[in-house]
Amino acid sequence: MPTNFQVGLRMTKLLPMALVKNLTIIIQPLISIAGLFLLWELAVYALSIPGYILPAPSAIWRGLAELGMTSLLGHIGATLTTVLLGFSLSVLVSLPLAIAITASPAISRVIYPLLILTQSIPKVALAPILIIMLGTNALPRVLVSFLVAFFPLVVSTAAGLLAAPPELIELGRSYRASKLKELIRIRLPFAIPFIFSGLKVASALSVVGAVVAEFVAANQGLGYLITTSMAFFQTPAAWGAVIILAFMGMGFFGLIALIEKVFFPWANPNPMAGE
Repeated sequence: MPTNFQVGLRMTKLLPMALVKNLTIIIQPLISIAGLFLLWELAVYALSIPGYILPAPSAIWRGLAELGMTSLLGHIGATLTTVLLGFSLSVLVSLPLAIAITASPAISRVIYPLLILTQSIPKVALAPILIIMLGTNALPRVLVSFLVAFFPLVVSTAAGLLAAPPELIELGRSYRASKLKELIRIRLPFAIPFIFSGLKVASALSVVGAVVAEFVAANQGLGYLITTSMAFFQTPAAWGAVIILAFMGMGFFGLIALIEKVFFPWANPNPMAGE
C-alpha cells in the first residue's frame, strides 16, 4: 500500500503535466487566432486592399482607439446586458417547455407547431414591430435575442430527455418511480450533453439576436456602433465592433464548455481538448 509520501510524490509529478496540458488547450486556439490576424494584416498590404473595403487589423485597432475607452465600453456593456438577459430568459423558458413537450404527446403536438411558427418569422422583420409595440427601451431587444436563442435549446433538451434508454425507464417504472423521480434520476442525467449542446448554440445566437435588434432601434450597443460607423464611412470602427462581437460569442461558448467540463466531466468530453 503506498505511503502518504509516495502519493504526494506522485501528485507532484502529475500536477506539472496537467498544468502543461491545460496551458496547451488555451494557447493553441490563441495561436490560431493570432495567425489569422497576421495573415489578414499581410494580405491587406500585399494585395493593396483599400481600407474602406477591408481595413487591416492594425487600422481596426486604431479605429477603436479613436472612439475612446469610455464610449467603447459603453457600447460593449449595452450589448452584453441584452445578450445576458436574452440568454437567461431563453434558459428559463426553454427547459420547462422541453419538459412539458416530452411529458405528453398531446402537449408536443400543440406546442411544436407554435415553436416552428416563431422560428419561421424573420427576426429582422419582427424587431421593428416589437419596438412599435413595446417602445424603444431595452425590452424589445431582449425579446429578439430570446426569440433567436431559445428554439435550439428547446429542441436539443427535448431530444436529450427522450434519449434515455427504454430499459432504464421500464426499470424505474417497475419500481414504481414517480414521473418526477424518473425525470430527475433517469432522463435529466442522459439529457445533460444535449442540454449543454443547446446552451452553446443558444449563447452564440443570443449575440446575433441582440445585434439584429440594435440594428433596428438603439442608441447604444455594438450593433448601433456598426450602423453609425458605416453611415460615416468609418469602416475600421465597424469591423472592430464585428470582431468584438465574435470574441463575445466565443467567450460565452467557452464559458459554457468550461462549466460542462468542471461540473459534468462524464457527460461530454470536449473534443477540442484532445481527450
